[in-house]
Amino acid sequence: MPRPVNILHLHSSFSLGGKEARAVRLMNVFGDRARHTIVSGMEGQYGARDAIATGIDYEIAQNAPPLTGNPSVTRYEAIAAYMRRFDLVLTYNWGAIDGAMARRVASKGVPPLIHHEDGFNADEAKWLKPQRNIYRRLALTKAAALVVPSETLEDIALTIWKQPRARVHRIANGIDTALYAKKPKFNAIPGFKRKPGEVVIGTLAGLREVKDLPMLVRAVGGMSTRVRLVIVGEGPERQAILDTAERMGMGDQLVMPGFLPNPHAYIGLFDMLALSSKSEQFPICVIEAMAAGLPIVSTPVGDVLRMVVPENRAYIEDRTQEVLLRDALEALAKSPKEGRSWLGEKNRAKAVAEYDEATMIARYAALYGGVIGRPDAFS
Repeated sequence: MPRPVNILHLHSSFSLGGKEARAVRLMNVFGDRARHTIVSGMEGQYGARDAIATGIDYEIAQNAPPLTGNPSVTRYEAIAAYMRRFDLVLTYNWGAIDGAMARRVASKGVPPLIHHEDGFNADEAKWLKPQRNIYRRLALTKAAALVVPSETLEDIALTIWKQPRARVHRIANGIDTALYAKKPKFNAIPGFKRKPGEVVIGTLAGLREVKDLPMLVRAVGGMSTRVRLVIVGEGPERQAILDTAERMGMGDQLVMPGFLPNPHAYIGLFDMLALSSKSEQFPICVIEAMAAGLPIVSTPVGDVLRMVVPENRAYIEDRTQEVLLRDALEALAKSPKEGRSWLGEKNRAKAVAEYDEATMIARYAALYGGVIGRPDAFS
């Protein structure tokens, strides 16, 4: 058997969110054809490792150079020296861009590097910072490839970051849609049991500022329909979400079970998925909800409007404010159950046809294998 590919993953954070879920899924699929070393730019943020399958050869790096700090040739050289022990370096988002800059500054002997850009934090949700655009443009000049999941990001990469067309790869996120056709067990979410007559609004998210979950809590709290809100995920904004719910007097309307693996096992317990993010690109949770046959209510971020079926777009267009999000949630909650099911089934059909993971996995495997000169390394 060929030697496993030794991969270094430099993450902005390794708390489970969309990009981490995708990275872990690829790790699990690659199996014994690769071994992995994981670095998080945020100290202690390694919650996504709970989703790594048993038997996958990986380690959490203990002595890696920091991914954040003032620009410094010395710091870049230290990062480059660390990267030289690997066959392939994968960097993820702005918080790991210094890995790409390190390869530019001290490229001799450093393996190929592929940068993945999945979106922006709250500080760039409304507009991109010019200094960061310049930094990205410079840092990515020595990257073998830049991967983005959405048309929105592809356009940014080409027009603002000035990346060559041949180096930019748009690979849409995908999931195993067949898993989501199964009906979930009624007790799949700890602490949650559906009450007669209520409509369940759910979301899956890393509890970070950019997800603006307090706004979702306020929107739900302002509804007149009998609803319950379930927020699955963990992160630094947990207390802010709880504080908002308390101020809204929501009592037992809010359920926060923390991080739960295997979304296919429980997402079907929701009646709809709600997304309140300030910034997204091609959110995996939307694909998961569509595959489970759910309608989507969301802020009009990234490619979400393109992802759902046309009949669902009325619940997304112009939903930029709390009141407008509330109105969309209210309208869908008050509609007959049959209407929500009809819309959800149309979303499911599109997810199965366009967002199944087989295509995504094949494209990542081909890209990763191609840049290291081993086209069949992950086949």
